[in-house]
Amino acid sequence: MGLRVGVDIGGTFTDFAVLDPDTGHFEIGKVLSTPADPAEAVIEGLKARMAQSGRAMGEISEVVHATTIATNTVIQRKGPPTALITTKGFRDVILIGRQKRYELYDNMAGRPLPLVPRDFVFEVKERMLFTGEVETALDEADARVVARELTARGVVAVAICFLHSYANPAHERRVAEILSEEAPELMVSVSSEVSPLYREFERTSTTVMNAYVMPGVASYVERLDRQLRKLGAQVPMLIMQSNGGVATADTVKRFPIRIIESGPAAGVLTAARFAPAAGTDNLISFDMGGTTAKLCLVEGGKPLLTSQFEVDMTHLKKGSGLPVSIPAVDLIEIGSGGGSIAKVELGAIAVGPESAGSVPGPTCYGHGGAKPTVTDADLVLGYLNPDYFLGGEMKLDSEAALTAIERDIAVPLGIDAMQAAWGIHEIVTAQMAQAARAVTINSGKDPRLFALVPFGGAGPVHGTRLARMLGCPKVVFPRAAGVESAVGLLMAEISLDLARTQVMNLDGAAIAQINTLYADLEGQARRQLDEAGVLRERQSFSASCDMRFAGQGFEIAVDLPAYPYAPDDLDVLRTAFHAAYAKSYGARTFDPDWTIVAVHWRLRGIAIGGTLTMDELPKEPGGVERARRSQRQVWFPETEGFTLCDVYDRYRLSAGDVFSGPAIVEERESTIVLPPGSETTVDSHGNLVTTLN
Repeated sequence: MGLRVGVDIGGTFTDFAVLDPDTGHFEIGKVLSTPADPAEAVIEGLKARMAQSGRAMGEISEVVHATTIATNTVIQRKGPPTALITTKGFRDVILIGRQKRYELYDNMAGRPLPLVPRDFVFEVKERMLFTGEVETALDEADARVVARELTARGVVAVAICFLHSYANPAHERRVAEILSEEAPELMVSVSSEVSPLYREFERTSTTVMNAYVMPGVASYVERLDRQLRKLGAQVPMLIMQSNGGVATADTVKRFPIRIIESGPAAGVLTAARFAPAAGTDNLISFDMGGTTAKLCLVEGGKPLLTSQFEVDMTHLKKGSGLPVSIPAVDLIEIGSGGGSIAKVELGAIAVGPESAGSVPGPTCYGHGGAKPTVTDADLVLGYLNPDYFLGGEMKLDSEAALTAIERDIAVPLGIDAMQAAWGIHEIVTAQMAQAARAVTINSGKDPRLFALVPFGGAGPVHGTRLARMLGCPKVVFPRAAGVESAVGLLMAEISLDLARTQVMNLDGAAIAQINTLYADLEGQARRQLDEAGVLRERQSFSASCDMRFAGQGFEIAVDLPAYPYAPDDLDVLRTAFHAAYAKSYGARTFDPDWTIVAVHWRLRGIAIGGTLTMDELPKEPGGVERARRSQRQVWFPETEGFTLCDVYDRYRLSAGDVFSGPAIVEERESTIVLPPGSETTVDSHGNLVTTLN
């Protein structure tokens, strides 16, 4: 095999991991992102990594990429003119949404505006019943009029979402054919392909978002692929999906909605492999970069998945964003990162969500930024080494950082500059703690039973402080923590998730239907995996289903045993649902004799591959003293000021080394801050495992 490359684009930095499968050797690094053209940072950073390792671009056999381009397009509303074609009488589905408000008593509570304005929503005469029967035939002349109107309006992308098309997609497919005849330049998204599930608002929202981001994602993927080939890379290029698997570039161009949470999913995938180091299968993945922070639970050694999430949430509450009905890693993302700008609001310090990003960046970067940020505060507090940022590739300006904090925070509040810097650090950490509680306590989980795994450029700086706020007893700092998401990309497998809505009671008559349904889904999945070049012997499938008791309004996800099923396997399916229900709501909350209704049938197909493992760290004589690099003054609230701390070189630490906080551990892409009262052990794989008293 040639070299395998993982590239993760963030709002401030673009991270790289280059693996030689023959030797297991890694080359890792960071470069500043280029928001105007994200591909520029990818190409320039990759060329630098290859030059550093003395390898040629032609030796690259695989590029696995994570990008925020789809998410940013939605949040920043940078998509092209997009239209929606729907059933006559259902023009306002995406405007009405759901009646329930995320703030019940706030009459002014807003929510994100739809991606398609009302005057770009077009109706066509047709009607399907939920059974799949045709109630009103498709008016093709009506559809052709709409197609010509789209061209006249300058529409670039269009979503087609008809009532009950999950049960019968014939009308949607015919309108797509008409559009290709009348307006072949249009990019078309069909709901029965994007999200063939019932609940019209969520399905429409998902299909509209797929159409909205399709032109930008397709253009970016094609441009990057072309540049990689021009440099001689032996791609295929694979792209991380929201579900933690990867897909081919061609698949992503058709279904860009699948990469809406591309970058965060890669980080969570890596966090799950640190369960042995933490001594528990229950982890909190904490990824803090320059622009955002992402948190996710790992239970039983596996990241939690969800079949529906929201984008562009105005608050950390369900219902405040745009719903997306696709499988994804169940995480929460907030605007708290190293570049988050601090300011004074209503007589108090406020941090984020506005970020300095990579352009102009924090004040201390010296690239024109003038507003104080979290990174500026961390530098002033002594957590960061101004001469060893990115391994010395960037020099930080401590004086400029202090001046900005004093001018914009300390003086307006009448406090000391160091108190202001600590306030910034504490407030941004508290915001991340609030997000962590949203994924733990709000879901009935006790964070004190979880270990924290911090990574990303800023995650290790704030990790132990966040863990203390949550009560987590242990913190695991992975090797290459600063670029852990890029490393995680190399762990991902090609995967796809298919689903179909077919409502049925779990009774004796259902088994034949279930087997037929899964046979159809598997056939569809095999065709897609074949197109991706996955050999049949590497293809593996797993089934799940969203079920509920009769009379309930919503379902829970249930993992199912391998199909096909025999007639007497019905009790096995019921038992699987009862176990999942008891886990969520308690064993005494239902009667086992109640009728069970199965709704959404799901199939995941993956390409089985080898797992990525880190080599073991050898034991070296001399103890931890060999890794002590220097000492410097670092600010801690426990000591009410600056304390002289030992600074360790992470690359000189050895398996079995033990040391106590307060201490600083430096590596090229991140810095670990260990507070007083902590004890850290280096495990056999080079992970730092910190116990907090």
